[in-house]
Amino acid sequence: MDSTATNTTEQPAVTPSHIRRTATVTIALLMGVWVIDYVDRVMMAVALPFIGAEFDLSKTSQGWLITAFSLVYLVCQIPGGVLADRFGARRLLVISLLLWSVFTALTGAMWGFVSLLVVRALFGVGQGLFPGASFKAIAERTPPSHRATAAGAMLASNNLGAGLAPLIAAPVVFALGWRHTFWVTALVGVVIGILLWAMLPKPLPTRLTEVPLPNRTTVSMRHVLRSAAVWKFAALFCATNMLGYGMITWVPSYLLEERGISLLDTGVLAAIPLLVMCVCTFLGGWLFDRFFNERARWFVIPVLLAAAAMLALMLNADTAGEFTLYQTIAMGIAGLASMGILGMPMRALPPTVVGSGMGVVNVGGQLAGVIAPVAMGWLVDHFSYTAAFGFLIGSTVLGALLALIVPKRQADFQISAGRSKA
Repeated sequence: MDSTATNTTEQPAVTPSHIRRTATVTIALLMGVWVIDYVDRVMMAVALPFIGAEFDLSKTSQGWLITAFSLVYLVCQIPGGVLADRFGARRLLVISLLLWSVFTALTGAMWGFVSLLVVRALFGVGQGLFPGASFKAIAERTPPSHRATAAGAMLASNNLGAGLAPLIAAPVVFALGWRHTFWVTALVGVVIGILLWAMLPKPLPTRLTEVPLPNRTTVSMRHVLRSAAVWKFAALFCATNMLGYGMITWVPSYLLEERGISLLDTGVLAAIPLLVMCVCTFLGGWLFDRFFNERARWFVIPVLLAAAAMLALMLNADTAGEFTLYQTIAMGIAGLASMGILGMPMRALPPTVVGSGMGVVNVGGQLAGVIAPVAMGWLVDHFSYTAAFGFLIGSTVLGALLALIVPKRQADFQISAGRSKA
């Protein structure tokens, strides 16, 4: 049963403090889960050189271990959003977290490339159910005027998790080996799942969460899928998300193999850009809500072009420290654009289909996770790391070009039973 159906009954007195408390607790819990999500995900990139050495895998094969997860994760985005809209966020959040914890543990028990490929694909099922449910949880528990800031805080924790993962995983891999690292992280995921079930607040009444747009009638998944605006944002998210997936997957291997950095130092250098991106993603959500919610493209385009310029400087870096400096600046700048890309659909979609709609948008973002790891692995095998990182410059510039065609005002992004205006 959809939890939004009971939003207007059995609710405590709705005061401003109750609204703030509901939003704050929801965001804090989701941030904690997203951190574990990305620690589990990025840990594979940290362990990849050791897995590759143990099983004698080429860079292309190593890339497929990331892409197998990303492909299944992508396929599960829309079903995950539909399930969240149908059954409510809470149940699906916990099921997702427990599933991916099981497959994280199984990763550490695998005996070869094929078995790893299968388990990482199943890991993608567990994690693929989570984004739609998390967007649904925010839509049910925050007013529209604060939703981009809330989503920005939640998505900033992606980069927090990605930044913490090398700092956590590198010492544990060094001390215990890559297999035990996955087992420890899986146990933490189970604990977080129990806490989420116990502490997630009830949804707010729909009168506080519905977006007040004119001429809105009942909206279904069919209307979401027919919206050109939704698919434009999905394409934009795909192009811009290449940067994060590419860096997360291949920077640890690059620092170890090309720069001769130790495992522990690699963990530190790989973490810095992602932690900075975390802060900038949160800042970008606030800036979007405060200044740019009606002119998002004029924020996104110059930010992406500036990030591409920093990536070009990164390619010509003489030292590992200089490489990390330009990488950090590029990813920090790109992080500012995240909620300009996701904030408008997050605010404009009706709460009844926000899980489905954001699932469609996230399909685009996760297509980047399918393409970037294996494409960059192929470029390393056949050309060089310079060619692989150059691929990210092209995808970031493409994102700036796609930002020209997305809706620039909330009024331009309407989904109704009668029409879809793009």
